[in-house]
Amino acid sequence: MLPFRKRYALTRALARSVYDLPCPVNLSAMWSFGSMLGFMLGSQILSGFLLSLHYFPDSEKAFARVAHIERDVNYGWWWRGVHANGASLMMLFMYIHMARGLYFDSYSTYLRVWRSGAVLYVMTMAICFLGYVLPWGQMSYWGATVITNLFSVIPLAGPSIVRLMWGGYTVGGPTLNRFYSFHFLLPFAMIPMVALHLHFLHKLGSSNPLGVDGDDGELVPFHPYYSLADLQGIICASFLLHLLVCEYPHLLGDPENFVPANPLSTPIHIKPEWYFLPYYAILRSIPHKGWGVLAMVMAVVLPFIIPTFFKNGMYQGVHNVMGREWFFWGFVGNWLALGWVGGCPVDEPYLTLSRIHTVAFFLYFPVEFILLRASEEYYTGGS
Repeated sequence: MLPFRKRYALTRALARSVYDLPCPVNLSAMWSFGSMLGFMLGSQILSGFLLSLHYFPDSEKAFARVAHIERDVNYGWWWRGVHANGASLMMLFMYIHMARGLYFDSYSTYLRVWRSGAVLYVMTMAICFLGYVLPWGQMSYWGATVITNLFSVIPLAGPSIVRLMWGGYTVGGPTLNRFYSFHFLLPFAMIPMVALHLHFLHKLGSSNPLGVDGDDGELVPFHPYYSLADLQGIICASFLLHLLVCEYPHLLGDPENFVPANPLSTPIHIKPEWYFLPYYAILRSIPHKGWGVLAMVMAVVLPFIIPTFFKNGMYQGVHNVMGREWFFWGFVGNWLALGWVGGCPVDEPYLTLSRIHTVAFFLYFPVEFILLRASEEYYTGGS
């Protein structure tokens, strides 16, 4: 008798997409971060929905409602901790997931998978920023003021776009209402994008440490080989999330956000959440506002541009040609340095350091391309 998953057309399609999906035999634990991100997205949607039952997007009441959730609502402190710290963990896992793709050159062979993931990355950043504003503390208010003002550099339409985002002539209640609406809706808009990302992944295949094509390498079914590995990753993610919520709930927050928003009192040092600090360092490294915004936007859309340097999987699986592995870890170190500088005061020597690391960031991929082309000519004898 056929197993249940093979009896009906629908179950057969689902089994081919998940249960019996052929996967490369040599995938490591680094390939579990995609499933961990799916788990984090689900926990964010669930915890966000429960928080929305008690939150009220009003500039006079929002801060007090967040305090009410943490102090008076049953397990409200836990759900709020899961949502706030879950956003940080989701961005951390996404950075690791993308770094793995960079290291193993996923962008050069699996272009649609990479670019659909880049869309999810940008959507996640937008959702995180919108959510950071909702507690309506000092850093939330001034962070919203700084970031929305960046749109004013758009020629002709910039000031009108800023007023549309604000709902007036300054950040206030209408701004908070707009941000809350989009913060609530965008995660549901991510779901079809996640489905498309998985569709491309299952149709085109996955990268692997050796860069071996599915036709040339040994394949194994997803279950039980990788379903259990992904389950272990989800358990680790859940443990780390609960450790943060129960032991260090405010470790990743800013003390300024425990003060209600005050338009008449500017914090000494305005800075975003930790996962936006590298982009913030790039923004302020250039004195001219317009050029700084352009550099930051280029850094955000860089994942969409990377595949133009490396096409057709020509370098997949080549990780240590002419020191390329060390070059990659230098890029990671430079990114971490940008994050550190972004959290420092806008003063010397941090401004000079941010400019140095910004230049290094934008030079990485052109230099890597030249390096790989040189190594290709060296090993092929220029033929």
